[in-house]
Amino acid sequence: MDELQAALSKRGLAITQHPQRGRCLYTAKDFSPGEVIISQEPYVSVPGNPSTASRCEFCFTSNNLKRCSSCHVVWYCGSTCQKSDWKLHRVECLALSKLEKERLKSLTPSVRLMVKLYLRRKLESEKVVPASVMDNYKLVEALVSRILFRCILPLEFLNEDMSEIEEKQLILYAQMANLVNVILKWSDVDLKEIAENFSKLACNGHSICDPELKPLGTGLYLVVSIINHSCLPNSVLLFEDRKAVVRAVEFIPKGTEVLISYIDTAGSTITRGKALKEQYFFTCSCPRCIKLGQSDDIIESAILEGYRCKDEKCGGFLLRDSDGKTFICQQCGLARTKEDIKKIAAEVKLMTEKANALLNSRNFSESLSLYKAIEELQVEIMHPSSLNLMQTRDSLLKIFMELNLWNEALAYCRLTIPTYETGIYPRCHPVLGLQYSTCGKLEWFLGDTDNSIRSFTKALDILRITHGSNTPFVKELAYKLDEARAEASHKLMPMDDE
Repeated sequence: MDELQAALSKRGLAITQHPQRGRCLYTAKDFSPGEVIISQEPYVSVPGNPSTASRCEFCFTSNNLKRCSSCHVVWYCGSTCQKSDWKLHRVECLALSKLEKERLKSLTPSVRLMVKLYLRRKLESEKVVPASVMDNYKLVEALVSRILFRCILPLEFLNEDMSEIEEKQLILYAQMANLVNVILKWSDVDLKEIAENFSKLACNGHSICDPELKPLGTGLYLVVSIINHSCLPNSVLLFEDRKAVVRAVEFIPKGTEVLISYIDTAGSTITRGKALKEQYFFTCSCPRCIKLGQSDDIIESAILEGYRCKDEKCGGFLLRDSDGKTFICQQCGLARTKEDIKKIAAEVKLMTEKANALLNSRNFSESLSLYKAIEELQVEIMHPSSLNLMQTRDSLLKIFMELNLWNEALAYCRLTIPTYETGIYPRCHPVLGLQYSTCGKLEWFLGDTDNSIRSFTKALDILRITHGSNTPFVKELAYKLDEARAEASHKLMPMDDE
C-alpha cells in the first residue's frame, strides 16, 4: 500500500480509509474541469456478448475480424492485437480448446473475465506477465467483497448469514465458480474464493463504452475501482479505447474526495437507490439522496416519474391524495382517479414490451408505429418532463435515424433536449453533450447552419471537459463546428457582380 500511495502522490492523489465507505481516493492538489485525474489500462477485460456482435479481444473493434483457429472463441482484428494479447490468450486458448461444446454455451463474458483473472495471477507469479504498483493481484485481494460466508455450502445452509445478497445471486456465483473450475482444471482451485471474486467483479467491474456511451465490453481497473459513488459526482469516467480515463467535471480543490457515478443519475431518489442496492449493495448518502422524502425530492420524483394534470392547459404535476384513490394536481387542484391512470399505465407497459422486442430485432417500421401509439398514451397521463416519455422519444429518434427520416429525427431530438436540460443531468454531463452533438449534426445535414453552430458549440463546451479536447471524437466534432462556421460565413459574403 505504501508503494501505491507513493505512486499516486506523484499524480496529486492519495488513498484514505473511511469507516463506512472503505477506501477513498482524495486529491492532493487542485484539479480543473476537464483535467485528467487518473487513467488506467484494464487489469483484465473481455468484449461484450458475442451473440450481439463479435469484437477484437484486445481493442474491441468489430472490423476485419478473424477467429482464433485453435479455441474458436476469441477474435482479433489483426496481428498487432493478437501479439499484444498473446501471453494471456496462449494459456486461455489451451483451456478453452478442451472445453465441450455444451460448456461453451455457458461461457459468458463474466465467466471469461474470471478465467482471465486467474490466468493473469498465475502468469504474474511465474513472472511471464509483469506486475506493477498499480496493477497486481494484491490489489484484487484488497477489493471490497460482499460475500462473507461459504458460498459452496449445500443449498439448505445458504440462508445462514445472508444479509445483502439474495439467495439466487449466491447460487449463481457458486455455479459460475464451478464452471471456472471446469475450465481451469487446477487441483488447487478455491471455489469459495472464486465465488467471492465474482462478487468483487459485480461491484468493481466497469462497462467499457465507446465515446457515444455504447457498451463494448467489461474491464477491471484496480485503482479506478477505489473511486466511490455519488449521484452528484465531481468527476466522470469514460474510455479511450480500453483505457479508463477519469476527468474532473468541476473545479476540485485539494483535499476533496474524487467521486464518479456508478449508475445513470436520471431518476428519482427512490429509483437511484434501488439501482445501487441491487447491483452495488449500498445506500447512497450523497447530497441528492439525503433529501429523500423532503418536499423538493417529492416534487422532483412526481415530475420525473409521476403523472400530469388531465387539464391540458394546466401542465401541473400530481400527488396522491390522502385517501389513496385519487391524485390531485398541485397547480390547479383538479383530481384524477387512480383507476384512470392505472388503466393507461398498464396499456403503456404492455405496448412498451412489444415495441422494445421489435426494436431489438431491428423491425423499425412496426416498432415506429407502436412507439408513436405509446407516446400518445404517455402524453395523456405523464408530465412533459417525464423520464418515461423522454425514453420513448429517444427510441423514436433512433428509429427515425435508422429509417433516414432526418426531419422527423431532428424534431424528436429537439423534443428531448429540454428534459435533459431541466436537471435530470448536471450541466456538464456527457449524455447532454452527446444529445447536443446529435442535434447539431442533424441541423447541419438539413441545412440549418446557424442552429447547428449553436448546438455544436453547446456540445463542445461539455464534451471537451468530459471526453478531453485532444481525443479523436472531440477533434472531429470541433472540425464539424469549424466547417459549419465557414459555411455560415460563406453565405454572408456578397455575390460578385456579373
